[in-house]
Amino acid sequence: MKTARAWAIKESLRHFWSYKRRGWGEKHFKRWYFWATHSRLKPVIDAAKTLKRHEAGLLSYFAHRVTNAGAEGLNSRIQAIRVAGRGYRNRKNFKDRDLVPSRRSPALPCYPLTWVTH
Repeated sequence: MKTARAWAIKESLRHFWSYKRRGWGEKHFKRWYFWATHSRLKPVIDAAKTLKRHEAGLLSYFAHRVTNAGAEGLNSRIQAIRVAGRGYRNRKNFKDRDLVPSRRSPALPCYPLTWVTH
């Protein structure tokens, strides 16, 4: 039952990003925060308090409609290369590895899919 409650609280927060106006988003966040902090689930309460500390940043989304998801993805990729790159002989080799685009990079040409029919 606790898992279902935690899942419902998490899913409710997802609706925050669908609002078009800051006022509605703020109202939703306040209601969600009350629900989360009164859930008697310590991990949910801790997460809610963390988000409350960053409430101004969350609400700034409505003014700019920009997230840091791209930067987080790039940082994640660099970190993965760093972990995989333990043992590079010098910094130049590491930098060269970092600049090589991955197969999923939009900078690479996309080849059309060929549909196989039998």
